[in-house]
Amino acid sequence: MRINCSSRSVRTLLLSSLIIAAASWAIPSHAQGTTPQLLNISTRAFIRPDENVLIGGFIISGTVPKRVIIRAVGPSLNNFGLPRFLPDPVLELMDASGAVIATNDDWMEASNADEIRATTIAPSNDLESALLVTLAPGQGYTAIVRDFFDGEIGHALVEVYDLNESAAALLANISSRALVDIGDSILIGGFILRGGSGSGDVVVRAIGFSLGQAGVTSPLDDPTLELRNANGALVAANDDWQDTDEAGIRQTGLAPTDELESAIAISLPAGNYTALVAGFEGMAGIGLVEVYNLR
Repeated sequence: MRINCSSRSVRTLLLSSLIIAAASWAIPSHAQGTTPQLLNISTRAFIRPDENVLIGGFIISGTVPKRVIIRAVGPSLNNFGLPRFLPDPVLELMDASGAVIATNDDWMEASNADEIRATTIAPSNDLESALLVTLAPGQGYTAIVRDFFDGEIGHALVEVYDLNESAAALLANISSRALVDIGDSILIGGFILRGGSGSGDVVVRAIGFSLGQAGVTSPLDDPTLELRNANGALVAANDDWQDTDEAGIRQTGLAPTDELESAIAISLPAGNYTALVAGFEGMAGIGLVEVYNLR
């Protein structure tokens, strides 16, 4: 399924999934000679009850703790042409063991709301959620977004920002899982590569059918994947990972386990990028978009 980049849906997603790109805050640069690193994942999806929540995962590699801010955005998506937004998103953060380590509903009620505001990327709506936390390296974390009222549905955005750019601790892998449908309800993952003077090697994957092995009852059987730059131009596309650059993808050790899943192995200069996951010929189901930093 090729997505029409001239449509309102894609123009909107390039704005709403990369809100950070339009923000007026600066990310400090790496020293010259290093390669770009992942600093942000920003994923938009349509949330429904039960397993159709929005789940953002990330891994912190390295040896020192990392300071991050995680946001759950809903009502302010109306400013980007998405009137059917999640009205009151709630954010929950779990560690690798599945234990809940932080929660927030309405960021201004957080005990560190002043610190969140000082980052300059506090949510613009009082009903949206945010967590400003320092996390231990060497493990994965999961952010879950649902509505305060379980029956509510609508578009929402989950975002993870690296506030402490350091080679001693990195966002090595970022991913998001949600319901993939048609039109405005495809799965949209934005990410930012910053710093360095060269290109960063990444693998972007769209996973569907194999999620059934993890207990997902309605996985996306045949996900397609597109990668676009900040201008909306198509950088790469794949449907069925073995059909393009099979050898290169296998060499990374990150080949999908199902032949109908999609993957792109690519070197990218610093910049803002958007990965779009849709179902082949309009299929629907739970999908996963992942970005791995191979630096």
